[in-house]
Amino acid sequence: MNEQGNTVYYLGFSLIPGIGRVRLSMLEKYFGDLSTAWKANEAELSKVGLDCGTINSIVYWRSKVEPARELEKAGRFGVSIVTADSPKYPSRLKEIYDYPPVLYIKGNLLPEDQFSIAVVGTRNPTAYGKQVTEEIVTALSRNNITIASGLARGIDTISHSSALKAGGRTIGVLGSGVNVVYPPENTAIAKQIIENGALISECAMDMGPRPENFPRRNRILSGLTLGTLVTEAGEKSGALITAEYALDQNREVFAIPGNIFSAKSSGTNRLIQQGAKLIRNESDILAELNIESIATQLEFKETLPETENEKILIGYLGVEPIHIDEICRASKLSASTVSSTLSMMELKGTVKHLGGMNYTLSRVIKES
Repeated sequence: MNEQGNTVYYLGFSLIPGIGRVRLSMLEKYFGDLSTAWKANEAELSKVGLDCGTINSIVYWRSKVEPARELEKAGRFGVSIVTADSPKYPSRLKEIYDYPPVLYIKGNLLPEDQFSIAVVGTRNPTAYGKQVTEEIVTALSRNNITIASGLARGIDTISHSSALKAGGRTIGVLGSGVNVVYPPENTAIAKQIIENGALISECAMDMGPRPENFPRRNRILSGLTLGTLVTEAGEKSGALITAEYALDQNREVFAIPGNIFSAKSSGTNRLIQQGAKLIRNESDILAELNIESIATQLEFKETLPETENEKILIGYLGVEPIHIDEICRASKLSASTVSSTLSMMELKGTVKHLGGMNYTLSRVIKES
């Protein structure tokens, strides 16, 4: 099946309520492909192991949703729809348990966006919160760290704007369709993000900012990045949900200490008390992640892939080690093809073999 045909079925199932990564994997595993699963009748679906409610939902909604129309609409808005089986899908995001089967992307994700930090916090920051966010984000951006945030009011907006002013890249992860900017006053900054990064969402086109979308949005924000920095947050701030997701996903959590008498800092201070890394400046984050300034360090940017197989494998490699068996499963290439391709890429300096058949994209690592 061609890539667009496969995308239509991924998209179709993603538009059905209650169908996420786990159930989609069950369908694909049982039927062999999503095209067959989409056409299966109720009796055939009952053999997959799905509950009755899910089966009824599939039977009802697949006659209502219009994936081909959704794909066409996305194209009109310049939005790419990337499925989880695509080499264009962010490799780090796919490491989390409940990664979204489909991503809507407006703008471009680049290889260097593997080096990214999520920056989150209160929607009503103090002068102190604004200042520390601006200073640390500016410094991280100048060190070529991509800044990801949720495009909300307050710390999110400050994070995006500070990254842009510093000439850096930034990613906005939305709790609405990528063609529905919320809050509306961030429309101008959203356009700048598209030009210097990307807007990302798992929500369908035209979907508004529903309350239930935001906690799920937060898992994408933390899953996409190396770690989450909370610069200022109270006890009930939604930023703490992102930090919790980051911990569950085995990502780093960083927090800026604040005034012990300020309710706006009670959440960040508690995170530190519970084990989050106390951050004073950008150097603390770079040191904790064990990376130096990234400019000129991504050698694969200078060495363009010469073969189709190299292009495929680069889509599955990142800054985190990945075993050759996992690369084979994800790329669907034979073990011999993957092994020989990785060997050639290693000679070029595109990848590093860390031992035990684990590989990463090349980067400078500080000696411990």
